Amino acid sequence: MSKAPIAIVGTGIAGLSAAQALHAAGQSVQLFDKSRDLGGRMSSKRSDAGHLDLGTQYFTARDRRFTEAVRQWQSHGWVSEWSPNIYQSRDGQLSPSADEQVRWVGIPRMSAIAAGLLGELPVKLSCRVTEAFRGEEYWTLVDAEGNNHGPYSQVVIAIPAPQASALLASAPKLAAVAASVAMEPTWSVALGFPTALETQLEACFVQDDALDWLARHRSKPGRDGSLDTWVLHASSAWSRQHLDLSRELVIEQLLGAFAELIDCVVPAPEFTLAHRWLYARPAQSHEWGALADAHLGLYACGDWCLSGRVEGAWLSGQEAARRLLEQL
Repeated sequence: MSKAPIAIVGTGIAGLSAAQALHAAGQSVQLFDKSRDLGGRMSSKRSDAGHLDLGTQYFTARDRRFTEAVRQWQSHGWVSEWSPNIYQSRDGQLSPSADEQVRWVGIPRMSAIAAGLLGELPVKLSCRVTEAFRGEEYWTLVDAEGNNHGPYSQVVIAIPAPQASALLASAPKLAAVAASVAMEPTWSVALGFPTALETQLEACFVQDDALDWLARHRSKPGRDGSLDTWVLHASSAWSRQHLDLSRELVIEQLLGAFAELIDCVVPAPEFTLAHRWLYARPAQSHEWGALADAHLGLYACGDWCLSGRVEGAWLSGQEAARRLLEQL
């Protein structure tokens, strides 16, 4: 057992993956997150239309280790396969998608996975860590309110690269690597209709200027609600160009793009919601696995260290934990 707990900043899949691996190895951990909910982009937003998955829509499993983990999640009742009637839209033309890969979603919402991985591990939510500094032997974290947290024997930073860079200041090489990672934004919009839209389409990959993806919320297992709610994701390019657009105008423009694309009449929605993911995904994949300064006891992980996918986040957390445990 380490002399002091290990601090993990971030409760997305990478941070929770690292926490679970370290806990399984007999280490004491303490998690932190600036949000009031777990999961990062796997969190589910509370709304008047119920809990909505505005971030990660689904995930796939290719790596053997991650596939085994997902099967365990399935046995726990945290996830289920999702097989929507999926289409693709190109040049304004809709056609059925030939993509047959297995897609997984959390049930009854994406955040169920984060809650399951956390279990009984200690976590401080609504606590934004702004600084990590190391004394002669231990680490101390400072939050946005000026409160100190610690001591900690090691620190794992599991947040988007642009945010991670500041917390990696004690290890300039790691900070520089994180700072070099370009992250793409995504505007996400939910539209709720009082009566079901008359379409067979349940999900769609879109290739046009504004939209990138859309999905019918109730097509996912475990979802319910009185409204026929749809989640739209804008393309990275459109989101960059309209990064500071008001939520009202984002909703108006993406609703218009949705109405043009879908193969049915679209009435005025009864419910609308917009959320901006500033760091939705890395602009390109990397092969770092995780970042580490073993001498300092400082580590970083996240989807940006690998593929940008949920699988990459989980594998990165596992790699950070492996490197940390090698040094104990």
